[in-house]
Amino acid sequence: MSCTRLALLLDKTDFHMTDIDTWKKELRAVAREDKIKILSAFFKTGKGEYGEGDVFIGITVPDNRSVSRRYHSIPLNQIETMLMEPVHEFRLAGLLALVEAYKRAKNDPVRCREIAEFYLANARCCNNWDLVDLSSQYILGEYMILTGNDKTAWQLAQSDNMWERRIAIVSMLAFVRKSLLDTPMALAGALLHSEESLLQKATGWVLREVGKRDKPRLCRFLDTHAATMPRTTLRYAIERFPADERKRYMSL
Repeated sequence: MSCTRLALLLDKTDFHMTDIDTWKKELRAVAREDKIKILSAFFKTGKGEYGEGDVFIGITVPDNRSVSRRYHSIPLNQIETMLMEPVHEFRLAGLLALVEAYKRAKNDPVRCREIAEFYLANARCCNNWDLVDLSSQYILGEYMILTGNDKTAWQLAQSDNMWERRIAIVSMLAFVRKSLLDTPMALAGALLHSEESLLQKATGWVLREVGKRDKPRLCRFLDTHAATMPRTTLRYAIERFPADERKRYMSL
């Protein structure tokens, strides 16, 4: 796994390997062997699949979160170590700790910037959809709202890396929650014809959430694009519509 290091944020003098060892030990304690096969199949780790070669040890998200949120104050260099682990749940643990750290830093813009820049520097470690979905909206999305600057999302949307493009669109859920719909709609339009199923689903997800807050706006978008947009995106976008409306849009 190749992840960019943000050297200025990493103070190696703060590194205590015992913290990492304890963290991993606590995670392994809640791992369940019977979950390994299920998770490996669910996250497509087979040959030629998007998660090919990823390693699971059988930890559910609730169990991972209950352990990892306690490590919110751990130095960023230790979180980086977790993000570079081959074990999927260890990478997720690092991201969950980072999300908790950002939540606790909301009254400290300097700390928020530090965490957001660290997240961006290690974005390519988010190489499966759960890693993206459980982190990007709560860190990058919230930070873009804090700064009033969505430039980062547009830059990621042009990346050659599918996961970075998914980070861009999923981060828009933070905007939607606050009814800031202009950027999510514009970015969804820019990514509307993505070839990857995971991007089509994510774009449809954001559109569906927009529709919960402003259905007429979503309908105007669909009236323009439904006939040509990927069917996967459309199905996700209209999932909450009445059956007759779903049928009408799918027939276009």
